[in-house]
Amino acid sequence: MELGQVVYSIRGRDSGRFYVVVEKVDSDFVKIADGKLRRIKSPKLKKIKHLKTRGEVLDKISEKLKSNVQVFDTELKSALRSYNEQV
Repeated sequence: MELGQVVYSIRGRDSGRFYVVVEKVDSDFVKIADGKLRRIKSPKLKKIKHLKTRGEVLDKISEKLKSNVQVFDTELKSALRSYNEQV
């Protein structure tokens, strides 16, 4: 798991939606957000084993997260719009 990676939730109340990894906590947990249900200010703490990776990284968002530049909820929403419409 890396910052800016697109993941799919397979367990929990939020299952069936795509999210972006916004923080890596440790080897078992990450924090995810989608800009709509889970805002960037209050990301969801999620076990990595409850997520399925897409193998895709949103480069623009990843660079911002790594350099501590503010990421807006609207950026996350628009980046994930095409993913969540497929579901």
